[in-house]
Amino acid sequence: MTERPVGRHLAATLANVRADRVKQVAALAGRSARRRAGQVLVEGPQAVRELVGHRASHVRDVYVLEDALASRGPLALIADAAVEAGLFVHPVTPDVARALSADSQGILAVASSEAVASHLPDAPRLVAILSQVRDPGNAGAAIRVADAAGADAVVLAGDSVDPTNPKVVRATAGSLFHLPVVRAESLADAVNAAREAGLMILAADVSGDTELGSTQGPDLTGPTAWVFGNEAWGLTADEIALADHVVRIPIFGQAESLNLGTAAAVCLYASALAAPR
Repeated sequence: MTERPVGRHLAATLANVRADRVKQVAALAGRSARRRAGQVLVEGPQAVRELVGHRASHVRDVYVLEDALASRGPLALIADAAVEAGLFVHPVTPDVARALSADSQGILAVASSEAVASHLPDAPRLVAILSQVRDPGNAGAAIRVADAAGADAVVLAGDSVDPTNPKVVRATAGSLFHLPVVRAESLADAVNAAREAGLMILAADVSGDTELGSTQGPDLTGPTAWVFGNEAWGLTADEIALADHVVRIPIFGQAESLNLGTAAAVCLYASALAAPR
């Protein structure tokens, strides 16, 4: 391929599947390698586009299929945006793309861990706290929902999945780079931090004594943190005791329950719609 002199740097095609660079990038699928390197692997067009658009200063390298650059399709547009942002873009062969990641869909990037903002903002009004949420797809979906509802942050508490897990990154569809995603050692730590920030703590649980939307329910117009529990067992009694109010989502049909992403969407949008704009 002929290199295009666009922006700062478009590298020569990477064709050696045994190159150290390829091995190092592929290793970032593992948590220990990510921690040692202080890096995160970002796979797929939507996630890379949002990374480049919102966290460009933290991007180390972008890898894109050589043929995609030549076709001038959507992947080439993302690569062009990366080059124009002064990032290093590496065309790769199909074999190298597969060696880097089986889930890249033709484009992936490596960024520093700081690309994922990890601190609660000042004066948050809406926060989602996930306690012991271990499934990457569920965590990613909840982060995406929180972003869509205009939440100021998501907190992953206790033994929750690593937010830089590639499956989480893909499931957020780029939302991971739109809002802070904070780790907390325990749900108690997350709740204490939320209270110190002036947030009312609401636990979403089937044991709630009030229904979401009920006139007897808590006032959702003020700053609020919603707590959501593990996919399999929900919130424990000790976790529920940390909340100011426990709210259940009404079920009008025959379904036994809602999955985590749906429950988060219902509760977070209820707060977003209630809050003054």
